[in-house]
Amino acid sequence: MDTNHPHRPPAAAERAEDAARINIVGLTKRYLTPKGEAFTAIRDVTLTVEPGEFCAIVGPTGCGKSTTLAQVSGLERPSAGSVSVRDQIVDGITNGVSYMFQADALFPWKTVLGNVSIGPVLLGTPKREATVLARDWLRRVGLAGFEDRYPHQLSGGMRKRVAMAAALINNPRILLMDEPFGALDVQTKAIMQNELLQLWEGLRPSVLFITHDLDEAVALSDRVVIMTSSPGTIKDVFDIDLPRPRGNVQQIRHEERFLELQGRIWESLKDEVTRAYEQTAGAAA
Repeated sequence: MDTNHPHRPPAAAERAEDAARINIVGLTKRYLTPKGEAFTAIRDVTLTVEPGEFCAIVGPTGCGKSTTLAQVSGLERPSAGSVSVRDQIVDGITNGVSYMFQADALFPWKTVLGNVSIGPVLLGTPKREATVLARDWLRRVGLAGFEDRYPHQLSGGMRKRVAMAAALINNPRILLMDEPFGALDVQTKAIMQNELLQLWEGLRPSVLFITHDLDEAVALSDRVVIMTSSPGTIKDVFDIDLPRPRGNVQQIRHEERFLELQGRIWESLKDEVTRAYEQTAGAAA
């Protein structure tokens, strides 16, 4: 891979200096099933995410994509292999990481403003300063005027905006995103993808983005990683040479180069999807 990123604007390259390189080497994770049997979720996963790079991971259901993110965050420990961030082995919760889940990870008893400001407060920012910062981020994600609402009073797309503001307010070096837009309708999803790209262009954290949506992976990413069916490992890595800034993701999807890349990646992915389906169908029979 060309780590100089010729399609990346110089200013973005400078912002990426504060991001972090993620090195995953020989990563394996095994669990015990309720019956006491060993289950290997991922095996010998090796991948490097360069500072400021947007890397998407796609693969069939159950291939270990979320397990991989859990190892990078430090929420789980590997059975074998290692994860390092800025050449430091991850042996606990990784500093400078924000995590955005598929399900809303918002505190239902806190207001929108309270949910977004809690991150800076926990990091020691004075409450008044954290509140000012949170109001600014809510403005950035288009939620000015909704500061006093509670999560249950918001639409699904609005809750995702709150979650995105909460994930980015601490200016993370690494952003882990586990199917963050998977539950949204098509129109809202496209809006959130555009907003994510715009915000990421300004901050340039290193991103690991899990999705089942191949179009989404190509439209957002610098690289797309294909994982095999269980136990998951890296099958292929594709460089996405679409120029940045990307602009509107809906328009990108009609471009000739996008369609060419999407077709090549699907040729690799479809075999794994078919294999995973056959495995689950066989187990259910």
